[in-house]
Amino acid sequence: MKTYIHGDPPSSTGGLVAYSESKPYGGSSSVDSSQVEAKKKRVVVLGTGWAGTSFFKNLDCSLYDVQVVSPLNYFAFTPLLPSVTCGTVEARSVVEPIRNIIRKKNGEIQFWEAECIKIDAANKRVHCRSNDSTIVKGKEEFLVDYDYLVIAIGAQVNTFNTPGVMEHCHFLKEIEDAQKIRRSVIDCFERASLPNLSEDERKTALHFVIVGGGPTGVEFAAELHDFFCEDLVEIYPTVKDLVKITVIQSGDHILNMFDERISSFAEQKFQRDGIDVKIGQRVISVSDKAITTKAKANGQISSVPYGMVIWSTGIRIRPVVMDFMQQIGQNNRRALATDEWLRVEGCDGIYALGDCGTIHQRKVMEDISAIFNVADEDKSGTLTVKEFQDVIDDIIVRYPQVEHYLKSRHMNDVVDLLNDSKGDERKESIELDIEGFKSALSHVDSQMKNLPATAQVASQQGVYLARCFNHMKDCEDNPEGPLRFRESGRHQFQPFRYKHFGQFAPLGGEQAAAELPGDWVSIGHSTQWLWYSVYASKQVSWRTRALVVSDWTRRFIFGRDSSRI
Repeated sequence: MKTYIHGDPPSSTGGLVAYSESKPYGGSSSVDSSQVEAKKKRVVVLGTGWAGTSFFKNLDCSLYDVQVVSPLNYFAFTPLLPSVTCGTVEARSVVEPIRNIIRKKNGEIQFWEAECIKIDAANKRVHCRSNDSTIVKGKEEFLVDYDYLVIAIGAQVNTFNTPGVMEHCHFLKEIEDAQKIRRSVIDCFERASLPNLSEDERKTALHFVIVGGGPTGVEFAAELHDFFCEDLVEIYPTVKDLVKITVIQSGDHILNMFDERISSFAEQKFQRDGIDVKIGQRVISVSDKAITTKAKANGQISSVPYGMVIWSTGIRIRPVVMDFMQQIGQNNRRALATDEWLRVEGCDGIYALGDCGTIHQRKVMEDISAIFNVADEDKSGTLTVKEFQDVIDDIIVRYPQVEHYLKSRHMNDVVDLLNDSKGDERKESIELDIEGFKSALSHVDSQMKNLPATAQVASQQGVYLARCFNHMKDCEDNPEGPLRFRESGRHQFQPFRYKHFGQFAPLGGEQAAAELPGDWVSIGHSTQWLWYSVYASKQVSWRTRALVVSDWTRRFIFGRDSSRI
């Protein structure tokens, strides 16, 4: 039998589930307090990753009945997972218990350590199951009703159905993955040190293969190289000449999402460090002893023995999200499709944040006639520069690809855009009919891009949605969003707009590369210290900030710990 949380379904006045701190659960409350609580809409938050945690940290929990459901009772600072694999920082230094975060919040938040196994949008409830094996049979599953549902459960590793990956490869997605890798690295060195192994067997044991040349794979390769050169070479002197690190990348370059200057520098540095980078290679199978690849250029198949394989090639949605997508008719998508306000398309009161969702940005050409009619105030059938300028701010907010297009074409304003469609010199008095207007904006949608699946995007989405919930009542009467071109009035909120603050790629040897806003590229030792300062400042609490900095200091003084714990 499944248990209902709070017994009855939520009231029609609703409620949100969010991340926040609560008073001790189970305490007594007065009748008046219970009546007030009953009026609050219930918000249920699924997940305690970057998106979910940033949402309930910034949510005004006094406005809602907030409940958080996650199989993990902590938040993990995932950008430092490669550092955990080699002991540069300890696992507990990069995690913060969720109940610590909730305790610091004003308002009532309840947390359930359980996994969501089904989303029932029709009845506005989620089915949850505890992972605690000691729970009495029949009590492990329960139901949670919601008024608003925030899906922020992230994604899982994508194996692309490659044979043998699940059975023989390590992944680097969770804290537990990093801890397993750390133990396995030491196991490989200990195994290679046994007296009854041949030299070829030792070489195989110390061949570390990283599949995927993205930021995670490259950073792990750099961390592993530093771990060996700075610490393990003195502990295992008999095998120091047998270690080999190989990075397999299906694309033409590693770090291909970065500026080409960074990608080139990383490849050159890895070559100097003795890290073998194989580009244009696709893994077709992994056995317990060897990994088989196929060259894209000539189709040549090769197989090499390994001691350890780390798979870091991308992500895919989790089964519970896939099942939900089938319910709502989104079968052919890679992630939950949302609108620009992070609302799941085709659902009422459901939002998707982070890796499990993707924003379906509306195209300008889908609304081009409606935009023209709104801009044409005098209904003359032609659009002047002034009329277009009166609505351009709303257009740019509603369709951010317009601003990207102007920047990519080095246009100063809409006057340049309108003149460009006619091939004329700049004229302030130009007029366009509907066909000319369509021609002017016909290439704008080419600048549409999907947001990357990064912690930075997920965190900003959580903050944005929390602000929307905090101002929901105010914006009902005073909408702050752009004009509705197909309807009257304005949208209730501004749509989500991602602001890129740059990205880092630590490359080992106290060197890092950074791609910063404004097409700035920084490479070298000074960038590594910038990386230290940024990552320390981004920790979720002063506790984890102090622990991470102390770990870095300890590593500089004493080196990394090689114990297999």
